[in-house]
Amino acid sequence: MDGGTNVKRLPAFFYALPSGREPVREWLLGLPIEDRKVVGADIKDVEFAWPIGMPLCRALGQGLWEVRSTLASGRIARVLFCEHKGQMVLLHAFIKKTQKTPAAELELATKRRKEII
Repeated sequence: MDGGTNVKRLPAFFYALPSGREPVREWLLGLPIEDRKVVGADIKDVEFAWPIGMPLCRALGQGLWEVRSTLASGRIARVLFCEHKGQMVLLHAFIKKTQKTPAAELELATKRRKEII
C-alpha cells in the first residue's frame, strides 16, 4: 500500500442494465462462497493498488481491463471493467474455459462500456 493509507484509488461499481439488474453482481452471487471471496479480494486489490499490472490485471485494449482470478476450484475467472470518471465499472464476468478470451465476452463488455461513456 502507499504509506498505509486505506484509500480506494479506483472504487468499483457494478454496471447496471436499464432494468436495474447488475449482471456482474448476479454472476458473483451465483459462485460458491470460496470463489466469491477470491474474486472479491482481487477486485479490492485493484481498487486500492490501481494502476496495477500482471498477474492480477491486464489491459485488453479499447479501454477494457480484466481482473484475473484463480478460483479455489482451480477454475479461472475474469471480471472485465473499464475506468470511467475515476471509477472501476465492472462490466462483465465469466469463467474462462479457453486460453484466449472469447470474442463474445469482449464484445459484450465493449457494448456496455460504450453505453456508459
